[in-house]
Amino acid sequence: MDAKEFIQKTVTDNPVVLFMKGTAQFPQCGFSGRAIQILKQSGVKNLVTVNVLDDEDVRQGVKEYANWPTIPQLYVKGEFVGGSDILAEMHQSGELTDLLKKAEVV
Repeated sequence: MDAKEFIQKTVTDNPVVLFMKGTAQFPQCGFSGRAIQILKQSGVKNLVTVNVLDDEDVRQGVKEYANWPTIPQLYVKGEFVGGSDILAEMHQSGELTDLLKKAEVV
């Protein structure tokens, strides 16, 4: 399975996926850490994280998959939501909670 197939399968097989640097327990950058914090505060259940530092092909592939240049990247029900700044804005406005409730992942 190549990186694109892995990314496609991961985002379609799991309701909430965060491609990040590091792990949920040990984020390797501040933006990934902030994204994890926001998702935990939002009450997300069954969060799947993918450490892009483990595989350069996935790290590059996810940027191309979403046409989004930065990591972390959040997917809910197979749809790209955004990166750390977008998550923070959506969290503050309540939009993230609405999206997560609608997707039935909180």
